[in-house]
Amino acid sequence: MNDPNIDSALPQRARPAHQPVFESHNRAAIIFLTVCTKDRKPILATDEIHKVLQTAWSAATHWLVGRYVIMPDHIHLFCAPGLFPAQPLAGWVRHWKTSICKSVSAEAGTFWQRDFWDTQLRGHESYSLKWEYVRNNPVRARLVSTPDEWTFQGELNILRWHE
Repeated sequence: MNDPNIDSALPQRARPAHQPVFESHNRAAIIFLTVCTKDRKPILATDEIHKVLQTAWSAATHWLVGRYVIMPDHIHLFCAPGLFPAQPLAGWVRHWKTSICKSVSAEAGTFWQRDFWDTQLRGHESYSLKWEYVRNNPVRARLVSTPDEWTFQGELNILRWHE
C-alpha cells in the first residue's frame, strides 16, 4: 500500500541513521558504505586520489576495506571490523576523510559531504548482489563499456562471509 498522503506526511530523515554493528560469533559483519564529495564534485576518479585512498584505508586498520569502486563524485566500498569489538564506523570514516584532505591539501568541509550512508549486509547473497550492482556503476554512468575497464576499483582485503 503506497498512499501518497501518508508517505508525504512522514518525516524525512535529514541525516542517515548509523546503526551499531551487529556482531555474531558465527557470521561476518560486512558494511556497505557510500561516501560522496561535497556538492557531488567529480574529483575522485584520478590515479592520485585512488592511491591516496588505498594508503589511507590500509593505514586506518580499525576497519578493513574489501571491494570498492571510486566514482567521480562518490565512493562505494565494503568494509568489516578490523578489531573486536567493532570501533565506531563514523570515527574511522572521519579519520580517512581527514587523511585524504591532508594529502591533497583540501579542507574537509569543501572536499567531502558531511555524512555517509551505511548498511550492514545480511547474507552472502546480498554481498554478491550488491557487489555486482556497485561494479556496474561506471557502465550505467556511461564512463566505460564493461565493469573491468574501470580502473578506479579494487579489493584491499578479502571479506569472507561465514554463515
